[in-house]
Amino acid sequence: MASFDAVWPLYDEKMKKEGCTQAAIDAFKYNLQVLLSGKDTMIPEASIQPVASLPSMSEINIAANPELLKKTVILKLNGGLGTGMGLDKAKSLLEVTNGKSFLDLIAEQVSWMKKEHKCDLKFMLMNSFSTSDDTKKALAKHKDLPTGDDLEFVQNKAPKVTASDFNPAAWSAAPASEWCPPGHGDLYPAMLGSGTLDKLLKQGFKYMFVSNSDNLGATMDLKLLSHFANSKAPFMMEVAARTDADKKGGHLAQGKEGLLLRESAQCPEADEKAFQDVSKHRYFNTNNLWVDLEALKGIFEQHKNVIPLPVMQNAKTVDPRDKNSTKVLQLETAMGAAIGCFPGAAAVVIGRERFAPVKTTNDLFALRSDAYRLTEDFRVVLQDSRKGTPPNIKLDGAYKFVDAMETMIPNGVPSLINCQKLVVEGKVIFEKDVIIKGDVTFKNAGGEAKKVAAGTYENKVVDL
Repeated sequence: MASFDAVWPLYDEKMKKEGCTQAAIDAFKYNLQVLLSGKDTMIPEASIQPVASLPSMSEINIAANPELLKKTVILKLNGGLGTGMGLDKAKSLLEVTNGKSFLDLIAEQVSWMKKEHKCDLKFMLMNSFSTSDDTKKALAKHKDLPTGDDLEFVQNKAPKVTASDFNPAAWSAAPASEWCPPGHGDLYPAMLGSGTLDKLLKQGFKYMFVSNSDNLGATMDLKLLSHFANSKAPFMMEVAARTDADKKGGHLAQGKEGLLLRESAQCPEADEKAFQDVSKHRYFNTNNLWVDLEALKGIFEQHKNVIPLPVMQNAKTVDPRDKNSTKVLQLETAMGAAIGCFPGAAAVVIGRERFAPVKTTNDLFALRSDAYRLTEDFRVVLQDSRKGTPPNIKLDGAYKFVDAMETMIPNGVPSLINCQKLVVEGKVIFEKDVIIKGDVTFKNAGGEAKKVAAGTYENKVVDL
């Protein structure tokens, strides 16, 4: 294995030439040191214990304190392009309901809270270089939002590592392909390097609520904020109960020194069965996080301006569109993994109403349907009759991208309020007034799209 001292000067020069902040350089340096140390980055089952019990949001009995809002910043992660859904712009610009995008609804959530609590609520975004311009343009119409550096800071980028010799990846045909996002754990060094963390502390902010921009259930909750402040915990993660649908995602565990997050990339193959046992490891990270900014600053000072997050290796090719191009490693971190960096960190169990992310067109299809409703405070939540369970949607692979999905629903998404599961095999077009109840599959074995006529379909397989 290449020595760190041999390759680091190449990375240091490359990142400085690119204009990376010192915090970004320090963060990547730490990640590269972990990689080249040969240290085992896995978390075996024998080294952890299941989390036995946690406080539940529904059982928290505490007086909500609106005064805390004056010391709290709401931060949305908004760096994702949604390339997996065929997008080349911020995923948060996708329409959700009534012509409104994720960003529109987030802006209206913030405006509603400002009026409801009669305070100037602090709101920010972490954008990427790819989403910054489109996002600022889209939010310009929302006049009570901040602008410029008061609205956003931009996440860092990291060099890709050549898998064979650990040198910086080079790709002259498209030099931009030599760089990658360092995972959403970059939130912390990006806050430090952009000056955002120090600026917020100077302005008197103490608490930060972080969530993903594609999760419209994750709004500022005054009861949770009051609970977090009252607990004196430096960091708190919102977790939800795992179901079989969540078994491949990361889970919360008890380590030797406190709570930790174990992602699937950190699980040895031999422990996969235990990892996926949702009756044993019962909670997953929703990526709704509460952070004490003073404690975060203290972690940086303690570790020489680095937050020592677990490092994950993501094997790729330098040009993602060319599977024959140079094999590389992308070094990534997860922001939820910071739970293992803060002594005394806590977690709280929430209901699924605070967790409705959109990762695929299956999710978007469901979210646009009548299985969800828009609340007066501009959250998009499941209808009460669904008792916390979203419809299970499995669209044909032909509809992986949003523009293809749109061709299915020229008259809008069918009624899914009473749908348990919808499977689409082959190409279809839903006419107006289609109602799906129970478990329904539509099959079209032909090449041409076929229409699903208006009417009610309940617990059946329909060959078109």
